[in-house]
Amino acid sequence: MKKMVRGLSMILVLMLSLGAIGCGTRKDAEAESTGTLTAGTYTAEEKGHNGPIAVTVTVSTEKIEKIEVEAKDETPAIAEKAIESVVEKILSSQGLGVDAVSGATVSTEALLRAVTAALEKAGADVEALKNVKAEEIEIEVKDREADIVIIGAGGAGMSAAVEAASLGKSVIIVEKMPIVGGNTNRATGGINAAETFIQEQEGIKDTVETFYEDTFKGGKEENDPELLSVLVENSAEAVDWLNELGAGLTRVSLSGGATNPRIHTPADGSAVGPVVVKVLQEKLEELGVEILMETTATKILEENGKAAGIEASNAQGKTFRIDAKAVIIAAGGFGANSEMVETFRTDLVGFSTTNHSGATGDGIELGQEAGAALDDIEQIQIHPTTDPESGYMFTEGLRGDGAVLLNAEGKRFTDELLTRDVVSANILKQKDGIAYLVTNEEMRAENAALAGYVTKEYAVKYETLEEVAKAIGAEEAAVIETMAKYKESVTSGTDVEFGRTHLEKTLEEGPYYILKVTPGIHHTMGGLKIDTQTHVINVEGKIIEGLYAAGEVTGGIHGANRIGGNAVTDIVVFGRIAGKAAADEMK
Repeated sequence: MKKMVRGLSMILVLMLSLGAIGCGTRKDAEAESTGTLTAGTYTAEEKGHNGPIAVTVTVSTEKIEKIEVEAKDETPAIAEKAIESVVEKILSSQGLGVDAVSGATVSTEALLRAVTAALEKAGADVEALKNVKAEEIEIEVKDREADIVIIGAGGAGMSAAVEAASLGKSVIIVEKMPIVGGNTNRATGGINAAETFIQEQEGIKDTVETFYEDTFKGGKEENDPELLSVLVENSAEAVDWLNELGAGLTRVSLSGGATNPRIHTPADGSAVGPVVVKVLQEKLEELGVEILMETTATKILEENGKAAGIEASNAQGKTFRIDAKAVIIAAGGFGANSEMVETFRTDLVGFSTTNHSGATGDGIELGQEAGAALDDIEQIQIHPTTDPESGYMFTEGLRGDGAVLLNAEGKRFTDELLTRDVVSANILKQKDGIAYLVTNEEMRAENAALAGYVTKEYAVKYETLEEVAKAIGAEEAAVIETMAKYKESVTSGTDVEFGRTHLEKTLEEGPYYILKVTPGIHHTMGGLKIDTQTHVINVEGKIIEGLYAAGEVTGGIHGANRIGGNAVTDIVVFGRIAGKAAADEMK
């Protein structure tokens, strides 16, 4: 990210210089609000979402000339465009009255704090600068048309767009957020698939049938059998497809609810989501697919009983229409809409969420207005290991790789590799609904995700088990005894206490890294009812012609509980099917 943003800063300076020509009145106002500056270059650093955000601000005596940003730890798909937008607004307005970007709030707030600190060093009147707002450019809107219009630029929507555009169809995506990726940006684990080439190379014996059985059992046998069959049977091809696009998903490990290792991740064990978003976005750029950002679909247009496009509004509230021969709803779930969550699950009042702020169920409501039926709408999953303060989610791949959970008494209380709903329920039974995920240096060296949590200061380092005990408020003897028992379980291959079958690490040597965790709302399994070709089904059980849906906006695939790693499989498998079906069936 460092290279991209620094190059961008130079472009923004050029844009500012060109924009200043012929705008003397505006320039004088800017100089007055900025105050007298001490010319030079100033640096500052603030903590972003994943790590430090450092800025280098160059000023003359009258204006801010250049802003360079280094934010190498931030998620590129989330932070890059957001940082670009904020830097551009600061430079063009010569002020600090710039709002943080929704969806990248933590990163852009840190950027604004860092720029403010640098300007203070330059002698700027920062309070005056905060009152200088960036001028909003009037955006001209016009009606458009395309073969296919897609609502949502998350993993499902982008997969559908790549498939349809590759088949020669014109595609427009509308995305209400200022960044692409949706919840896919936050997918910390991997993508589940069975009978893959990578598994074969690793000597892992897994079958589509076992994958089906694990998912059906994990979903409490409430999954739609036909949709589930499509998911598992197309999973290996989904991994191949992503890797052909450059994803590099070559590492396979175990996750909760799986009989065999089948969750595919980048080679270093880092989060799968940002990688998936990156390769899909790059492919869409190559294909020339237009994405209208900060554009909200407000209505699905209908003509002669068939979906015929959408009505939409831009960030300034101006409405327009996109006429199309097919509409694909891929707007995600509603995990960030507490009111909607609590409507279907009163027991989840007050829970934090792992979802991005745009996961508010808009696509479900649009589908219902078009006559769509719902499936499993009350099925809402909580993820067992999220940060109690921020809701940041920690991959369950850590547990698959060998981590254990302790309570405040220093004792294990569950098989850590049970399904998410069970592990979450067991954590909530502990004092204050809190548990502690125990890892060590051996795991950190092997897992990039854990190394990232250490850098971000979510995972705290302790040299000995005695220090661990003190940190969590437990008796030293209890923690030492618990970890000794676990070592015996790993050595013998039998977990007498809780029946954990995959025992990867003894965790006998420090230093240790501890993550404080609690369950948070993670995935909404219910949504629009679809068939195996992603046609949206109406309340009478019939296909709504020209209307398709894919991803978390749909229901039926995961049943009452989603297995970790299946969401990415879902968005890619059904996103591709939606794109192909819409293209093939176009009339």
